Amino acid sequence: MAVDGFSVGLIQMSCSPDPDDNLRRAADKVREAARAGAEIVCLPELFRTQYFCQREDHALFDLAEPIPGPTTEALATVARENKVVIVASVFERRARGLYHNTAALVGADGKLKGIYRKMHIPDDPLYYEKFYFTPGDLGFKAFDTEYGRVGTLVCWDQWYPEGARLTALQGANILFYPTAIGWHPDEKVQFGTAQHDAWQTIQRAHAIANGVFVGVANRVGHEHGDVRGNRVQGKGLEFWGGSFLCDPFGRILAEASHDKEEILIGRCDLKLLEDVRRNWPFLRDRRIDSYAGITSRFLD
Repeated sequence: MAVDGFSVGLIQMSCSPDPDDNLRRAADKVREAARAGAEIVCLPELFRTQYFCQREDHALFDLAEPIPGPTTEALATVARENKVVIVASVFERRARGLYHNTAALVGADGKLKGIYRKMHIPDDPLYYEKFYFTPGDLGFKAFDTEYGRVGTLVCWDQWYPEGARLTALQGANILFYPTAIGWHPDEKVQFGTAQHDAWQTIQRAHAIANGVFVGVANRVGHEHGDVRGNRVQGKGLEFWGGSFLCDPFGRILAEASHDKEEILIGRCDLKLLEDVRRNWPFLRDRRIDSYAGITSRFLD
């Protein structure tokens, strides 16, 4: 495990209607990130398909797969050959009728280090995830890898400080957020800038409040949930890209565009993390004796 730090790669990619094509392209991008020096690489949420949750369709459960399964096995070969750790978001088939939105962590030796099942499941127009995914039951997780201790959450988890905190408290030096988020075309002009700014701000705040690095890998492109020719009617979603890496001060170290495939490479300096936590000792000054109410739905 690295002493001074590690380099990360964030893959911002578009997704075609062909799942096998998406997996091939994702594997190629991981290889490219590794050649550029990345030691831990994060792919976007559910990268193997277009974002199918734009509609409720029982036939789409056929897209799910076990873990280990085809996606993790294909990426395990890439990880082993390139000595790189991979964070891969998978539509997990756990059992008949039981499915999760899961981040799998594949080690640089090609072995599965562990999984995290998305805890917060949205249900909004064109984001009908509650139809497909059972909320995670493993809690928040941090994992030791060959290069550092990392935590991973998934997309909608981005908005919840509790998840970031509980992952950081397990010793994660970086929080990864595989993501699929974008604009409804009719809302972009009026709300688009504010929505994106809020999304980036909340995650930079997680970095500051917890003294960790944060890496976010989003998809890009205008999608209609097209999976092998089944296209959702309507205007679809314009995924806003904007993948980024920030440090424990919340400073942006690398940031992608809104409309292009890109691979971001950045360094996580563990000495900087130590210095920030010494000067901003938020973990030291927490009043853990006073937070019982946080487990209540609302304090009436």
